[in-house]
Amino acid sequence: MSHIETGNTKLSLPVFVNIVEVLCVTADELLNNSKLKKEDSINQIVSILNHCSDKEIEIITDIVKATKQSMQKNM
Repeated sequence: MSHIETGNTKLSLPVFVNIVEVLCVTADELLNNSKLKKEDSINQIVSILNHCSDKEIEIITDIVKATKQSMQKNM
């Protein structure tokens, strides 16, 4: 790994696949830096919620819970 990190060795496709499997992530997550995208999405949601009333937050929370449950059943 250190040889790959330092650029002394090129990353082969089989090694890349092994890394993806060991980390339990998708290739897209590694290649597209989706962790940053996830953080950006969370920050956007927080920003939206900061401008909501207590009742709106309660409704949005119920919607998110129902959506997540539905996604878990259908995936």
